[in-house]
Amino acid sequence: MAEELFPHLKWDQLLAATQETLYMTALSGVATFVLGVALGLALFLTARGGLFHNRAVYSAISLVVNIFRSIPFIILIVLLIPFTKAMVGTILGANAALPALIVGAAPFYARLVEIALREVDKGVIEATRSMGARLSTLIFRVLLPESSPALVSGITVTLIALVSYSAMAGVIGAGGLGNLAYLEGFQRNHSDVTLVATVTILLIVFIIQLCGDVITSLLDKR
Repeated sequence: MAEELFPHLKWDQLLAATQETLYMTALSGVATFVLGVALGLALFLTARGGLFHNRAVYSAISLVVNIFRSIPFIILIVLLIPFTKAMVGTILGANAALPALIVGAAPFYARLVEIALREVDKGVIEATRSMGARLSTLIFRVLLPESSPALVSGITVTLIALVSYSAMAGVIGAGGLGNLAYLEGFQRNHSDVTLVATVTILLIVFIIQLCGDVITSLLDKR
């Protein structure tokens, strides 16, 4: 039955492509979370009214974030080809997509982190500071825990964007479901392959969103 519905689909190729997409999304997602939280904290702490208000530092970080957040991803991949080749040694394959995925998503998530931190009750922050708490205590015991629902919600949106980015990267040789849909589906006029690859991407997105919603609801104390 499956062979009749999808005559051109090779299930081993679909499995391999799905694994590559999950691999790219997972690794770039972890790196994006770490870098995004670091950048978001830097923006929050150096902004006006922040603990380390510094207009020059805030403006510099904000400029870098805004630039990389605004570049269309497909153009960013091309711009980063020399950097990717130096880092990975190739511009093809799943690993070659990671630098562009991280550089493209981390600034986007950094802004979401900054917004989440701004929503933390200033009274709680002031109370923690008045007790002489160190910066590390303020960050890891107050800011991040208090903003955790928004942080999880933000990384959920970012992971979904990374799935989309990985599909675009696949068109220029990064592998994954995007590569399968383009090379085996579109270029060879095998619409069944394109359909299955698209549905698989949608399932991944739905699962990410569901997991993110569940975790956010568990963390939300309101």
